[in-house]
Amino acid sequence: MSADEDKYPGDSGRRRFVKGVVGGATLAGVGATGSAAINSVTSSTGAGGGPTESMVIENTDGPAPRGMPQVPIEIDGDELKGVWPEVKEKTQGGVTYEVAETDIGGMSYSSEWFHFCGMETYEAIRPSHEPAEGNYFVTGSNPTYEWQSEFGETDRLTVDMFSDYEEWGNGIGVSGLGKPASANWRSMETEKSLVVNVIRSPVIEQLVENGEAQGADGQTYSVDDSTQSWLQATAPKGFVAWLNKCTHFCCVPKYKGLGGSAKFDAADEVYCPCHQSVYEPFSIVPTLFTARPRPK
Repeated sequence: MSADEDKYPGDSGRRRFVKGVVGGATLAGVGATGSAAINSVTSSTGAGGGPTESMVIENTDGPAPRGMPQVPIEIDGDELKGVWPEVKEKTQGGVTYEVAETDIGGMSYSSEWFHFCGMETYEAIRPSHEPAEGNYFVTGSNPTYEWQSEFGETDRLTVDMFSDYEEWGNGIGVSGLGKPASANWRSMETEKSLVVNVIRSPVIEQLVENGEAQGADGQTYSVDDSTQSWLQATAPKGFVAWLNKCTHFCCVPKYKGLGGSAKFDAADEVYCPCHQSVYEPFSIVPTLFTARPRPK
């Protein structure tokens, strides 16, 4: 989405942020006491949770209340892995519990970013869970993209796999925006999988370097200084990733994975076919939501 299409001026510092908190604005307005009340009504019993700010790929259309949470990336040699925060103990309401939390790129990154759609019950989200494959992104048993079919389900994603990212296309939307992959994260041996989408994109490279970018689709993208700092810490070599679970009804959206997305002007965005929610992978914004507590 271009700056010209947004109702907030690009130089206001509010343009991306205000759209990012759609779905959390009411929560922010009622204050901490009201937020706690909302949380107690809408969430199951457990530990942690409550008002949480996260970085997400922006929801731009459809019924989804907010964007999908970004997963910070680090590169180990040539292999991609998702950053998992440092495990700590907190006390809330007389209950001591674990949370994974760390400061990165000027933000407090927490495992509670992923506490929605029941994922707070997943073993892979448990702060101290130690996955057999570590935190590396692996292809998994059912990859979204045809180009991944030549790899085994335990193969790790590598930088080299994305060498054609500047011209890649699959006939859906515009070629040259970047090369995507789906991946299993922290959950190869668990009953419930965490599915992550990864893109290596020239747009992300430009945003990291300049705070502005011109995409092959003709769109202009921009981020403010704080988001640029965040991307510099979490999106190396033009890679960005997010937990691919729609915030509406927990369906699994696709980026350039469904030809029908063009009917909803979403061929170059992340499209959820269940109820036509759309997400912009090149617009990273902060958003406020009520994280569900993790079961005791």
